[in-house]
Amino acid sequence: MLKYLRATAAAIIAAAFVLGAGQAALATPQDLVVKAQRVLEDLKTDPNFKTFRQSVKTAKGILVIPTLLKAGFFFGIEGGSGVLLARNEKGEWSHPAFFTLGGGSFGLQIGVQAAEVAFVIRTAKGLEAIISSEVKLGLDGSISIGTFGKGIEGSTTLGLGGDIVAYSKSVGAFAGVALEGAIIHRRNDLNREYYGDAAATSRAIVLEGGHANPQANELRETLAGF
Repeated sequence: MLKYLRATAAAIIAAAFVLGAGQAALATPQDLVVKAQRVLEDLKTDPNFKTFRQSVKTAKGILVIPTLLKAGFFFGIEGGSGVLLARNEKGEWSHPAFFTLGGGSFGLQIGVQAAEVAFVIRTAKGLEAIISSEVKLGLDGSISIGTFGKGIEGSTTLGLGGDIVAYSKSVGAFAGVALEGAIIHRRNDLNREYYGDAAATSRAIVLEGGHANPQANELRETLAGF
């Protein structure tokens, strides 16, 4: 029995890594931009996510992970890449900067799941935390995170309060999954690729407005339409 459990666990985790690697190989920066727009449109029209539509209207920023992959058999892994945009003082949305979320956990968790996740950043403090450093969700005492939707639980602040609120739609079953301990970190390699400029850092793109790519205009227009 133990041998079977170990083999099953290894198969699930190996499959997740293979799936994640395949996704990473196919996901160009523009792929992530297009998929992020689709996620926003999906959540915008979903009657179960009315709170999401309201929260975007007053958000300081938004981080969209189009596909967050999770798999585990007592030991769990999760990961996915996406885009961050911020709203300036004029109410205009920035061009996107690229980020990756990843983490692992140990405990009672079984299953495989793919989720669409949108992190609505409600405060300037939350936005600055993501741009300035690698943020550990639920473990960073300087910011608080709330959750909404199925597939994500175990955050520091339950409910819809906090500096950041995670909205999730998931496909698949995963018992005991949590975002706590997952790390959001910058992808300046993708920033440089997308804008063709070594100076294209997350801060320069999102806060300083120093870089633009017209291929992201449709994504920005979608956000402006909330």
